[in-house]
Amino acid sequence: MASIRELHTQLVKKERSAVEITQEALDRIQALESKLHSFLTVTAQQALEQASAVDAKIAAGEEIGILAGIPIGIKDNICTKGIRTTCASRILENFVPPYESTVTQKLANAGAVMVGKTNLDEFAMGSSTENSAYQVTANPWDISRIPGGSSGGSAAAVAAEECVVSLGSDTGGSIRQPASFCGVVGMKPTYGLVSRYGLVAYASSLDQIGPFGRSVEDTAILLNVIAGYDPQDSTSLKVEIPDYAASLTPDLKAGKKLKIGVIKETFSEGLDPEVEAAVKNAITELETLGAEIHYISCPRFRYGLPSYYIIAPSEASANLARYDGVKYGLRSPDADNVLSMYTSTRALGFGTEVKRRIMIGTYALSAGYYDAYYLKAQKVRTLIKEDFGTAFQQVDVLICPTAPTTAFQVGEKITDPLSMYLNDLMTIPVNLAGLPGISVPCGFDSKGLPIGLQLIGKVLREDQLLQVAYSYEQSTTWHLQKAEIA
Repeated sequence: MASIRELHTQLVKKERSAVEITQEALDRIQALESKLHSFLTVTAQQALEQASAVDAKIAAGEEIGILAGIPIGIKDNICTKGIRTTCASRILENFVPPYESTVTQKLANAGAVMVGKTNLDEFAMGSSTENSAYQVTANPWDISRIPGGSSGGSAAAVAAEECVVSLGSDTGGSIRQPASFCGVVGMKPTYGLVSRYGLVAYASSLDQIGPFGRSVEDTAILLNVIAGYDPQDSTSLKVEIPDYAASLTPDLKAGKKLKIGVIKETFSEGLDPEVEAAVKNAITELETLGAEIHYISCPRFRYGLPSYYIIAPSEASANLARYDGVKYGLRSPDADNVLSMYTSTRALGFGTEVKRRIMIGTYALSAGYYDAYYLKAQKVRTLIKEDFGTAFQQVDVLICPTAPTTAFQVGEKITDPLSMYLNDLMTIPVNLAGLPGISVPCGFDSKGLPIGLQLIGKVLREDQLLQVAYSYEQSTTWHLQKAEIA
């Protein structure tokens, strides 16, 4: 499938219709879903109606936006009015939101065509999309392997060309890690840049909606549409939004010399040698393009993982208390009173990983342990922010691997939570600090599996981050490789 800009040109010149483009995506979904399981809900009828509306505008001579008629997938923890939103959980199996999330409303206003809701780890808790209550999504590069998580369905759908772009959410790396594993571009914006209204909460101080694309430009175009202040979100930032796509240029040498900092702590024990080699080659390429490379220490970087797995479960234990069988979602039939209904509903509706995190969070917040765990984790979070602040006094952008390995086999780590949590080692500190981060393809290992390069920017400097990512992308051919699905 072509890029957003190419498809837009075809639509405007009337070389193709929006209905034809949408039907191509729907046909692709139908052909591949038995192997990939990227989507939980396919919205074919609505998609074709949205596409027809775009075609009607073109026929009437009206101007259309660049996203009009473009097939897009939406992670199934983002509310869509009148369309089932499950969070890949049994507890929300039949939940149909009565309202629209801000991001999907913006996409609808822009004329984008939603082809379906994508699979995820239940309530976005996981790194492999194996924690979905319904199905395990496969990696398009090797269907015996996981696509990453929790936004694995969104990443796999873009990699398999089931849609042009997609939306995911990132709490500790859930956009960037699956982007790395699936060989696509994935971006976590600055906390507050994109409205979280309508995003089903996991950890409210960390969650952020962001875009997936097969190229940096497609990712930037999607970010243009979804970014911006929203009065319905109390954490939304009231800032001016630049045109991220318009300023992209392959030239890194324009203006003052760009300084890129390599985070030394990320090149240590546990990093796959092939991943390390690919990322170091990317660093060399950026230096060739004109960047000034510095080796930077973020000494508290490695404490991001343990602090995250106290803070995030603590927030989750509070956020998920609303699923009690009273207001909406699943209600257990085996209950004699309100308390037994509450406990049996949650026991029946939540999966193992969600229960584990609720229990960890509840314990960390309990009397006698709050100071020892939660408060201490928040202090570590502050120290991690300070490390990033010190680093950004010396450089413009930071760089490191997105994940310590490439995609692993389905079932390989599902029974070992600690091993699974280590997949987020490189991405979690970015969420704790509220910074923007992007993963771009930077190579393949000897098994033919994609490797991702993570770039981390200053607060609200998505423009600079995208520029560096675009410059690197245009100097390589990694993003042009396509998965051949067996």
